[in-house]
Amino acid sequence: MSVGIDRPVALPSCVQVEMRDTIAVVTLNRPEKRNSLSDELVLGLQTFFSSIPSHVQAVVMNGAGENFCAGLDLNELKESSVTESFETSKIGQRLNDTVQFCKVPVVAVLHGAVIGGGLELAAAAHVRVAESGAYYALPEGTRGIFLGSGGTVRLPRLIGTSAVMEMMLTGRVYTAEEAHQLLRLTHYLVGPGEGLQRGIELAQKIASNAPLANFAIIQAMPRIAEQDPYGGLFTEMLMVGIAQGDDEAKRRLRDFLERKANKVVRQ
Repeated sequence: MSVGIDRPVALPSCVQVEMRDTIAVVTLNRPEKRNSLSDELVLGLQTFFSSIPSHVQAVVMNGAGENFCAGLDLNELKESSVTESFETSKIGQRLNDTVQFCKVPVVAVLHGAVIGGGLELAAAAHVRVAESGAYYALPEGTRGIFLGSGGTVRLPRLIGTSAVMEMMLTGRVYTAEEAHQLLRLTHYLVGPGEGLQRGIELAQKIASNAPLANFAIIQAMPRIAEQDPYGGLFTEMLMVGIAQGDDEAKRRLRDFLERKANKVVRQ
């Protein structure tokens, strides 16, 4: 179902959205196809992430049924022309750019198949929670295709170019534990069926931050990482001024100094 938003936006049935207070839970809803990415699903997600309501402070993204996302719907690719392949790549890249640089943090909850385009989508999120039954693969080489939704840019920055090449060349499947421990792909690893609740808890914690601080983190950090050191330092200085000049940040600093806020302690 669609949610109440600032302006009417229709979403296809393959994209479901549920509100949990200020958290939007968006679900890829093609369980019979392992939530494979059809053009309709990609464009529906694009509509949602580019039209996030003003009252939403964080998003949790997950898949219906037994899988997060098994990649592109290859039924839509098997007879496509070169021009049509370009278009498929373009809308996939645009979606993942929109996810990464949308106005609020995104937590991806991963379970079952996280393959190809599904892994590219997960890589665009800001925090990744995996259930122990999740598994990951990039079988592009075995299928005669290539990553096309920004995965060759994002995934090497997360897990290294060598690992991405090996996955694409061999079709290797990583378990949730391997991807968490060896690749450092995910931030949290939880038991079966625990991912969504953990994702919502994290989103609620993130939503309690100062909104401008969250926005600065997800917008500035990836860009600073791509800049030369001196450019990055200058951007960092600008963001310090913007974030600390916010009234909410000043209130929080006062609360901390007046011992109204808890100190950081070992957990």
